[in-house]
Amino acid sequence: MDLAELGKLAEKTRLEVAKVIVGQSAAVELMLTSLLCGGHVLLEGVPGTAKTLLVQAFAAALGLAFGRVQFTPDMMPGDILGTNLFNFQKNEFTLTPGPIFTETLLADEINRTPPKTQAALLQAMNERSVTIDRQTYSLGDDFLVAATQNPIEQQGTYPLPEAQLDRFLFKIAIDYPSAEEELEIVRRHGSVGGMPRPESFGIERVFTKENLKEARSASARVLLSEPVARYIVDLMRETRRHPSVETGASPRASTMLAGAARARAAVSGRDFVIPDDVKTLLPPLLRHRLVMTPAAEIEGTGPDRAVYEIVNQIPAPR
Repeated sequence: MDLAELGKLAEKTRLEVAKVIVGQSAAVELMLTSLLCGGHVLLEGVPGTAKTLLVQAFAAALGLAFGRVQFTPDMMPGDILGTNLFNFQKNEFTLTPGPIFTETLLADEINRTPPKTQAALLQAMNERSVTIDRQTYSLGDDFLVAATQNPIEQQGTYPLPEAQLDRFLFKIAIDYPSAEEELEIVRRHGSVGGMPRPESFGIERVFTKENLKEARSASARVLLSEPVARYIVDLMRETRRHPSVETGASPRASTMLAGAARARAAVSGRDFVIPDDVKTLLPPLLRHRLVMTPAAEIEGTGPDRAVYEIVNQIPAPR
């Protein structure tokens, strides 16, 4: 696939999602970038900021099958993966697949379910396959987990462990809309009693299975020059020396950033990565990976602030 064509498809995807979602263009770009480089996303925002609707609209624009799991404290791994049930007619066990057998899985309020069930997603997110009774089933290259969590509620929640968080390529902050955006939301959706349905807004499918596969291949061929690769390494190594950071980014984060930067360049229609690609992706890629020191947390210094200081400290290649 020609990268100029990919850039046009990416822009058309944004326009199709914008038929339903007002604003959030940066979130759409990050989700598309994640899909092209094989990552998953964690959406964090207060209730009512259209996180669920955003994932539904994105799946519709990409032509991907959509599935949703509403996580609860009593949910078990089999509720997600599925189970083998005995078929009396065939006199054998047959698989009853769970909701994970889809292409875009919305893991709604993932921090409301216990660690045992959260861990059931680990293999699926990392290997794009699940194992049930010693039998491994592939989930396909289009499999994307878009998990949501509410940052303001702590009671009855189970914070995601670092091993689970590291499986997410990006942590996307879904903020409140601007005044003009909220006015447009009221105009567009104010007559709907429940949650709007993306199909009622005429979202057209932008990608086919074939050109989505071609888009991934084109993204992987994007040039990452030696100076930009070294810039990525310098940024990541600085996270391990920053005084406000207790645990910095791992080498896996470095490789994930390189792949994501290639995908972002491809989405922009370029065949080479520039330092701005790295700078733009750094906050959503690191905000769930950096462990801040107790002193930094008391002072209110979060990961985004540390990333800002690191970017200003390490000179970008020219």
